[in-house]
Amino acid sequence: MTTPAKPLQDQSVADDAVAEQAGAPAPGHTEVAGGDDHGPELLGLNAEGWVYAGLTIFLLLAFTVGKAWQRITAGLDARILETRRSLDEAAALRVEAAKLLKDAKSRQAESANDAKALIAGATREAEALVAKAKTDASDLIARRKRMAEDRIGAAERQAVAEVRAKAVDAATAASAALIAEKVDVGADKRLVDEAISGI
Repeated sequence: MTTPAKPLQDQSVADDAVAEQAGAPAPGHTEVAGGDDHGPELLGLNAEGWVYAGLTIFLLLAFTVGKAWQRITAGLDARILETRRSLDEAAALRVEAAKLLKDAKSRQAESANDAKALIAGATREAEALVAKAKTDASDLIARRKRMAEDRIGAAERQAVAEVRAKAVDAATAASAALIAEKVDVGADKRLVDEAISGI
């Protein structure tokens, strides 16, 4: 089937060549005023004109018969709705993110305040412990000093008592020795009688 078209095409090319040599337009071709050749024309339209005409007819049929306009507007409306939904979701996400950021900042501020309060409380406790330790140390020192003073006083009293006891013992022994030397048996009898009569 394709072989018969080739001789016709060759014939058309041959006719065009003969017509050009003779200076006459080829069959099916019309000469445009001004001498410029814009290609073959049919019903007053060249190839470009027929392309525009065909495209116009196709678009008219598509918009009237195929209701392409409704499909295009429906598609555009759906795209607009999807875009609006995406924008609404983005706005909601932005609001939620701003809320989360605000919450995080408030938690951070609370944490900083809590940390400051903990540091202040720990400082107060440490100062109180240091003051108590100083007071306890001074009380302990005072108690130990009193105990040492009491021990020293007791030791002094015991030493004084021992010295007195030894002095009494020495005085008694010395008195006994003196009495034994100076007093005889007769004087003893006389002293005993005086003592008995004084009772």
